[in-house]
Formats: sequence, structure tokens, C-alpha cells
Amino acid sequence: MDPTDALALLMSPEGRLDPYPTYERLRAHGPVVQAGPVFYVVTGYAEADAILRDARFGVMDDALRDQFMPGWRESPAVLSISRSMLRTNPPDHSRMRRLAAGAFTPRRIAAMRDVVRAQADELVDAMLAADGPVDFMTAFAYPLPVGVICALLGVPAADRPLFRRWATDLTGVLEPEITADELAVADRGATELRGYFTELVAARRRAPADDLTTALVQAHDGGDRLSGDELLANLIVLLVAGFETTTNLLGNGLVALLDHPRAAAALRERPDLAPAYVDELLRYDSPVQLTSRMSTAPSRYGDVDLPPESWVIVLLGAANRDPRRYPDPARFDPWRAQIAPLSFGAGPHYCLGAVLARLEAQVAFPLLLRRLPGLAVAGRPERRVRLTLRGHATLPVSVGREAAPVTVPGTRPGAAGPTP
Repeated sequence: MDPTDALALLMSPEGRLDPYPTYERLRAHGPVVQAGPVFYVVTGYAEADAILRDARFGVMDDALRDQFMPGWRESPAVLSISRSMLRTNPPDHSRMRRLAAGAFTPRRIAAMRDVVRAQADELVDAMLAADGPVDFMTAFAYPLPVGVICALLGVPAADRPLFRRWATDLTGVLEPEITADELAVADRGATELRGYFTELVAARRRAPADDLTTALVQAHDGGDRLSGDELLANLIVLLVAGFETTTNLLGNGLVALLDHPRAAAALRERPDLAPAYVDELLRYDSPVQLTSRMSTAPSRYGDVDLPPESWVIVLLGAANRDPRRYPDPARFDPWRAQIAPLSFGAGPHYCLGAVLARLEAQVAFPLLLRRLPGLAVAGRPERRVRLTLRGHATLPVSVGREAAPVTVPGTRPGAAGPTP
């Protein structure tokens, strides 16, 4: 299949629901493929990792948005994203990231482990009390990470249910293609989120608290370190990115584990294996499938010359399944050597909350498997028709109390884990 046709398929509803076959069609043309006059697609792991770290590549700036997206300043969704650290380059990106990084120090994240475990236990209690199957996304995958990020931001618990729809609406703007109707929905979400955080900022000015919102408000009020637009944009992005990726990781990961009962049984027996499992789940079905970069200088990757002002789509989900990096990449194998998924990116824009997302998943999966040994998919899961943020809209599960006996080859109490 021609690269241009493969890319069109990837952007279609069929391609978005299951992008992996199309990734292989693109990969057949090489790790870097030209799909238009100044448009390139990256499927190779080494090439993706290098481009994301290469200072010659940055995110789209205002001048390029003016060229490719006339009228973007009239869109609350595009404007909100463009004024955040997600879509800015140094030095603005470096300045904003430093201000937010204080909430994600290793010590502070480690201190959240008990909080995550307690919240996860409460959610499982509620699942066990339910009469019949439950939607895992609504019952667990959404409320756990949203509770954690809202605690960091200082968002009252009573307000947390509001954010799921707002975030779902807004994140449509992160897709590589968006219709006018989809943009209108994203604008609605951005407007509602902006209104909420405008009120929260005002509340923190009146009564400061020990949270990230207060810290960013003080950075704004203390001088020119953070503009008003930057303050609101980064609060919106921190909230949305803080739970959207983890929600998808929990949903995608649970399906993968239930599809591999022997691997799930090994994790139930050995929760200390969770870090490797989570990295393999991130690699196997990444919650973030792509990111984009614009080149500022000539470069050469995968035997392809990329001129200045090239637009590069880095397919993280394809890179994570590059057979040059991971043998038999379509196989779920948490005992792989040196699992290093690109699901959170790399380089200056590496996800600020990656450590927190990993922590939540490392706590959640062993706990779910231990407390719900009969957990099973109880209906047809519904995928969101999204490519950038890959996840489920619904995931019905039953929480049977009885564990089915599972023989796990190569394991015994105290063993390192199953033999691949």
C-alpha cells in the first residue's frame, strides 16, 4: 500500500480503532516515510527516540499555526493547548516546565503510593458491592487517576465528576485531523475548563493552599514568570494529561492482562513484578499513539532527508512495536529485556507525570488481580474512535468472587516469574 494511502487509512475510523495493521503497512516502506511534500511519518523506534531528543525538532509554534491553521486564535481549545507547555518550545517551554515540576518530584510521588492504594481499595469495594457487571472505565479507570491529579491540583473532591466530559471534549483537538463539528465540541470543553479554573485561581488568591494551583498562581502573581493565559492553559493541560493517559493505560492494560491469564496469575502471585508489567503494557498498547514535530534545520533519518519546516508525525505506538527493537513485538511479554516504551515521549517534552502514571498502574493492577480473582470482561468493550489517545469508552466487567485455577509455567513462590 502506498504510504499516502496507508496514512489515509490510519486516519479513518477503521484505522483509529485498530492502528496496528496500518503501522505495519507504513513500516514496510522504512522507519521514516515521506507521505507528502513536507510531511513525514516515523515508525522506527531508534528514529522516533532520536527525533524526539533532537534540538532541530520542535512543536508547532504560532507562526506555523498561522500557516497551517488560519483562525486558530478564535478556537478556545487550540488556544488553550498552544499556550501550555505541551505546545511551546524553549525558552518558554523550559520556564513553564520548571514551575510545574515541583509537584512531580520523586519524593512527592513516592509519598502518593499509600494514597493511591487507599483510593484503589475504596473503588474495588464499590465494584464488589455492585449488583451485576460494572463499567471498569467509570468504576475504576477514570476515578482513580482523576482523584490523584485533583488532589495534587487542589480540586475539591465534589467537583471531580465534572472533568470526564470536559476532558473528553477538549482532547479531540489533539487528534491529527479534526472536523469543524469536532472542533466545536473541543471548544466547548475548553471553555468550561477555563471557566472552572478561573474560579479556582480566584479562590486560591483569596485562600492559598498547599497545592499545585496555588504554586502556579503565586508564580504568575510574582512577576513575569507565567502569564495569565499560560496559567490557565497549564492548569487545564495538567489536569487533562494527569488522568487521561492513566485512564487509558488502566483500561488497555486490564484487557491485555485478562487476555493473558497466565501472565495475570503470575502478577497476582508476585506484585513486585508490576514495574516490568506496566512497561510492557505501555509498549504493547500505548495510551498515547503519536506526537508531532516540526523541523527547523536539515536532518537525515532512516536514509530519508528531512528539509527545514518538515512536519513529522512520530507514531509512538508503531515505534513501540518495531521488530528491530522488540522481537515478536505483537506478543505481550512482560519478561522482555530492557523494556523502554516511548509511550510518554522522550527529550524535552517527556511527560511530566510519567512517574505518577506508572505508580498508579503499578499499584492498581496487582491489587485488582488479588482482590478480584474472578475479574472478567462481561460484554463487548467499546473503543473511543481516537488515534492520539487510545483507550476505551466503556469496558464492562464482572467481578466474580471465585478464582479460576490457573497453572503458570515456570513459576513457584519466590521465583522470578514465568519463563518467556
